[in-house]
This record gives sequence, C-alpha cells and structure tokens, in this order.
Amino acid sequence: MAASVAGKVCEVASGGLLDRIAAIDWQRVSDELGTQGHAIIPSLLQPKQCSMLAGLYAAQDLFRSRVVMSRHGFGRGEYQYFRYPLPDVIASLRSSLYPHLAAIANRWNELLRSEERFPSEHGEFIARCHAAGQLRPTPLLLQYQADDYNCLHQDLYGEHVFPLQVAVLLSQPGRDFTGGEFVLTEQRPRMQSRAEVVPLEQGDAVVFAVHHRPVQGTRGIYRVNMRHGVSRLRSGHRHTLGVIFHDAT
Repeated sequence: MAASVAGKVCEVASGGLLDRIAAIDWQRVSDELGTQGHAIIPSLLQPKQCSMLAGLYAAQDLFRSRVVMSRHGFGRGEYQYFRYPLPDVIASLRSSLYPHLAAIANRWNELLRSEERFPSEHGEFIARCHAAGQLRPTPLLLQYQADDYNCLHQDLYGEHVFPLQVAVLLSQPGRDFTGGEFVLTEQRPRMQSRAEVVPLEQGDAVVFAVHHRPVQGTRGIYRVNMRHGVSRLRSGHRHTLGVIFHDAT
C-alpha cells in the first residue's frame, strides 16, 4: 500500500520540479543567504504536490523512525524521518538543490577560512557521510496541530554537516492553520540574539543556515550562530517537508 501511494505521489510531485529548480535565481539566493541567513524560493512545489506529499505521513512503511517532540523536550508535535530508498521526489530535491547550495557553502568556508570543501554532486557527499558512519537518511516530514511548536535548534547529526538546509511548507497559512510561523535566530558575538519570522505560503521553500554563517564586520569576517524553530500553532494542522543534505549517525 505504501509503495503504491509513494509511487503516485512521486509521479505527481516530480512534475516540473527540475525545471523550477533550474529557473531559480541562485545569485539572489546566495545574496540573501549572505545578508540575512535565509532565502525564500517561492512556489517550489505546487499545491497538489504539497497535499500529496503531506499525505505520505500516514504511510508508515516509508519512514525509519517517528519522534514525538514532547518526549524529548523538543517542543510539541511530531516528525518522521524517511528511510532509504527515499521517495523519488525527495531524492530528486536533495540531488538537484545540492549542487547550487554546495557552491554557496564552499564560498562560505573560504570566507571563514575553513579548509573543508564540498563536492559538486550530492552522491559524493553522502559517500563521505557513510564512510564516517553517518548512514541514516535525514529528510523528514513534520506534523503540527493546535498548540504545537518546535523549539529553537540545529540539525547537526554527526561529524559531517552540510551548512545549508531547506524546508518546504506543505500547508496553506490562514486556511489549514494559523500561527506556526517559521522562526530564525542569530547570535552575534557580544550581542543579544536577533529573531526573524520568515513568511511562507504553501509550496514555498526556505533555504537557511544549519549552524552558522559568515558575516562581514568592521574588522573582517566573523561567525554567526544560527538556530531555527516554529512558533505555536493557534489552530489547524501544519505539515512541512525538511530536506537535510547530510545523513545521521
């Protein structure tokens, strides 16, 4: 049953996806990541694609684990990590977005004087993760209902961390839920944290820094620590697709 559901979703959800990714203004994405630590990609997925992906949450065979946030102090709500092999559309998002983001990540590491460089193909980076014992896939679906929220956090998972990740809102604000805004914070040295609410519509993706990002200061480049979360839902239900590019131990 799960396989047939996933196959139908992949057929619908993959439609036009590669063309939309190719048409993204990646210079804008790079510039906005550099200035504010995140960038919105409008309408990465279409409404029907979003609904069908959200419907995968009930297909238990597609997932390797389920996390109830309240049991671990992560907030309220729950999420599930996909198992390998990933549904085609999830694998396609990972492999197609990665090369563009790897170029940005390498520029960041140059600015931060880090010697680490990321390969141009996602498969090569995953091989690096697996060689270090990071074998478990990390793409996930998150599900919230009224009064649920996600505490500020970082998705690190192991020694090898790709510094950018993507979240796609699968539900429509105002129709499917209220509240539940995506929130980013940054902590600059010797300064108080700054919070930003990122406005998203159904199908929009947000690219953001997993851990830290370079910022130009008066005395050169310095490292800013980033966290992300979701504010409390006031009503309804909210589903999100999380695309993380490194695997977990």
